[in-house]
Amino acid sequence: MAHPTASSSQPAQIPALDSPHAKTETNDASNGAHKKQKDKKPKATGGSEHPLELSPPPEFFDHRIKIFDELKAEYDAFVAAQPREEITVTLPDGSERKGKSWETSPMDIAKEVSKSLSERIVIAKVDGELWDLERPLEKSVKLELLDFEHPEGKKVFWHSSAHVLGEAAERHYGCHLCLGPPTDDGFFYEMSTDRPVTNADYPALEKVSEKAIKEKQKFERLVVPKEKLLEMFNYNKYKQYLIQTKIPDGTSTTVYRCGPMVDLCVGPHIPHTGKIKAFMVTKNSASYFLGDANNDSLQRIYGISFPDKKQLADYKVFLAEAAKRDHRKIGKEQELFFFNDLSPGSCFWLPHGTRIYNALVELMRSEYYKRGYQEVISPNMYNSKLWETSGHWQNYKDDMFVLDVEKEKWALKPMNCPGHCLIFDSRDRSYKELPIRMAEFGIIHRNEASGALTGLTRVRRFVQDDTHVFCMPSQIEDEIGNLFDFMQHVYGMFGFEFHLELSTRPDNYLGTIETWNEAEAQLTKALEKQYPGKWELNPGDGAFYGPKIDITIRDALRRSFQCATIQLDFQLPERFNLRYRSSDEQSMPRPVIIHRAILGSLERFIAIITEHFAGKWPFWISPRQVLVIPVAAPYKEYASEISERLSSLGLYADVDNGENTLPKKIRNGEIAQYNFILVVGQEELDARSVNVRNRDDVGTKAKGEMIPLDTVVEKLVALKASRSLHNKLA
Repeated sequence: MAHPTASSSQPAQIPALDSPHAKTETNDASNGAHKKQKDKKPKATGGSEHPLELSPPPEFFDHRIKIFDELKAEYDAFVAAQPREEITVTLPDGSERKGKSWETSPMDIAKEVSKSLSERIVIAKVDGELWDLERPLEKSVKLELLDFEHPEGKKVFWHSSAHVLGEAAERHYGCHLCLGPPTDDGFFYEMSTDRPVTNADYPALEKVSEKAIKEKQKFERLVVPKEKLLEMFNYNKYKQYLIQTKIPDGTSTTVYRCGPMVDLCVGPHIPHTGKIKAFMVTKNSASYFLGDANNDSLQRIYGISFPDKKQLADYKVFLAEAAKRDHRKIGKEQELFFFNDLSPGSCFWLPHGTRIYNALVELMRSEYYKRGYQEVISPNMYNSKLWETSGHWQNYKDDMFVLDVEKEKWALKPMNCPGHCLIFDSRDRSYKELPIRMAEFGIIHRNEASGALTGLTRVRRFVQDDTHVFCMPSQIEDEIGNLFDFMQHVYGMFGFEFHLELSTRPDNYLGTIETWNEAEAQLTKALEKQYPGKWELNPGDGAFYGPKIDITIRDALRRSFQCATIQLDFQLPERFNLRYRSSDEQSMPRPVIIHRAILGSLERFIAIITEHFAGKWPFWISPRQVLVIPVAAPYKEYASEISERLSSLGLYADVDNGENTLPKKIRNGEIAQYNFILVVGQEELDARSVNVRNRDDVGTKAKGEMIPLDTVVEKLVALKASRSLHNKLA
């Protein structure tokens, strides 16, 4: 059984391709539709010994539907009694359509515009609010019609697909469903079952899902009072908990029905399940209810779906390419790092992986020197009093490693900022010193759930390229502008595009609303100055001590990763009573802290660039830069001389003086992803030259160009210094 994980969306990974799947019309994307077969009695499917569906079905099916039908009849009568008035529906292009209140739906408008539009769209937006396509409009509105390619359309499509998966799970396992949201890469549903989910169940789940899709089950929305919800879901303790804790007494919320399934859900949804043309279960794991390890362990099943079969075929190609680029696979092949169960979530960096790690640190240090940063080193472990002062003890304790030392509570640091506050406060500070850009490659520990640990992307021990800028309020705009410049420069070196989001005040914020408003206004101003109209708002997702700008990069497979962050903090200076002497020497104002990381976690960033480059490293960061190969034994000494010369200049050069044949040595060098292979024989020895084979230039694979050794050495040193993306000797 899989280890429980914290409740968070995880992208579909390689098991999606390795696992068995049903031969259904919605997931056999490569072969098109199969011949229709008559439904037979439920039977085991694929490698599972369990029947396709429970017979008889769970008793709660009829229980829910009975209550739903009663309430639906009341609602239909209510709608029928509403007065029909003429309304105006305004489309995004300014054109207007006429309709009737409580009768005309967004789908009716779409059909008026064009048949193809009505078939393509998945959801509506009414006066800025997502709205079911078949739900009647109640007044004159502004209407948008969204298809699957729209981000919000995709979320709705995948949310509806999660309901189909939930229905299949209920029909197959008789389980009690918990939560089933869309994610950035599809959807999942988690549930309580009597038996663990295995990939042998995937074909059965897909076949039952296919049935639901073929039936074109309508998604029906209904507003239900709290007391009726408790009656409807009286069999399910998880739904009971959600209803009791999330819905105030005397109020209502919505449920949605598709087929036999009725679920607590705010919606909205696609019109019917038939909109789903391609559906696949991708993986499963265990989780905890609400992500809390103190709660029940649940089963979570992930899936992916599309409105077109070709999109699923393309997605499978994407998964296959992602499998080739998986940093765990490349890390093992290239002997970069490994993990051991004696220290879960803590990476062991092998010599070649350490070379990549150090190259990143050296890159950042070289930029720090040019940009006026000061590097510091702070302790890894602090007394709990520090964390109480910073607010982490109240807001972050569960994610920290807490220790008992001499009858007092201590903790390994999950962040560097409180330590940097102590450094700032270690002596009097003057306004003349500000801004102080305090950088540290600090070792961080965070207590991630064991089942959530994933290669280098989710670890317990990591290092950040962390900086805290202590500055005056008047310096904030310039400092953030400098950080944007720094970020663009670094990401440009890796060929990354990036996207910016402003995350604002969360529910568990510290400080006053006035302070937060000021901080958010400062960041908004900086974003508008540098990237006008090119950033998005992410309400409620700020850190507990301040708003932040999250920077998301896109890799070669167009996947998104959040690495850099810029956070404005007015709280820690107040909690640590930080002050500096002002120019008039009379007042002692507080500095503002700007938290920033560009690479973020070095471990995670290395995972990202490993997959971005597919293990074909740019020369400056490559752990294997040059391989020297003699064509025969008499030239081993010359080959060793070249290797030693390159190594003395700070390049990673190896020589293959082994017993393999020349073609075998060259092939081994190519597999190991050496950037350049230098072949030497009598001709090269006589001319003090080398024959150069470039990893990225197919034309040099047979026999490269013969270049004087001094010239090659000079060009290799220059290529490393340039930190170029291109594997090319200038």
